[in-house]
Amino acid sequence: MWSDKGKYIEIKRHDVLFEECLRYLNRNQNELLHSVDMDNKSVRKAVRCEKECVLIQLEATDQHLVLSFPIEVPDHNTKAEIVHHVIDWMDLERDLTPFYQMAEEDRILRKVVPGREGLRIIGVPDLFEALAWSIMGQQVSLHVAYLLKRRLVEHFGENMAFNGKDYWMFPEPDKVANLTKENLLSLKFTNRKAEYLLDAAELISNSRLTKTGLQELPLHEMEKKLTSIRGIGSWSANYVIMRCLRHPDGFPAADVGLHNALKKVLGSYSKPSLPEIIEWSQSWTGWRAYATFYLWMELAAG
Repeated sequence: MWSDKGKYIEIKRHDVLFEECLRYLNRNQNELLHSVDMDNKSVRKAVRCEKECVLIQLEATDQHLVLSFPIEVPDHNTKAEIVHHVIDWMDLERDLTPFYQMAEEDRILRKVVPGREGLRIIGVPDLFEALAWSIMGQQVSLHVAYLLKRRLVEHFGENMAFNGKDYWMFPEPDKVANLTKENLLSLKFTNRKAEYLLDAAELISNSRLTKTGLQELPLHEMEKKLTSIRGIGSWSANYVIMRCLRHPDGFPAADVGLHNALKKVLGSYSKPSLPEIIEWSQSWTGWRAYATFYLWMELAAG
């Protein structure tokens, strides 16, 4: 799927609508974990590997995604690790043909999928980051969630500098597990969110919760395992399942953005009820994560 060209790597593009993926990545000015250049249609990101941290740049040609290294070209093994990260981040190995076929027959999805074929669910490959993001996003606006994440990253994350710009990486769970609740309260976390984040960090740093272990479970067991964690409800669990564990049927049914998107697509005066959404989603079974993501993008389109 990929070819090492020395200073850069070519990854087969297949069915990827890269510009739409960039538009999603560029949705909030407080995002610190990647930097999108819409003019040059590229994104840069600092990636923490087993041996080192590497700054990557990803852009697209007609046939490939081109992965390059603005600071220093890593060795072959590290390149392979980074390619795996990019494939996971962009969900590149997923065959979306069955989703498109299903969407053609669905009264809701046939209004949002055409013109977006090749849009991939942009993931959060790191389990701790995904859990933390789901905690920070509970019962607040997206803007407030991004502010919380920015404060956490700037205070406790690592960064790389290149051409006068800092490229940040999410704090590691070991580091967060050693913080106090007061450290997080000073960043405007609530008492509960601070406690939940510290609990999640401890679980992962002690290897009592692992991404590999979760991915080996069937969907209902994934959700059961995640919701057994203090502060992780069904919405948070399914958000993690959708964006980190990469199950295509993860479904955050209570998501406010999903409800607003459905209201828009259906031209309704009010948001649909949760039972209505559950009923409609039956026809999306197997692809409810992708249905959700495409509906989110419809909302983002204004």
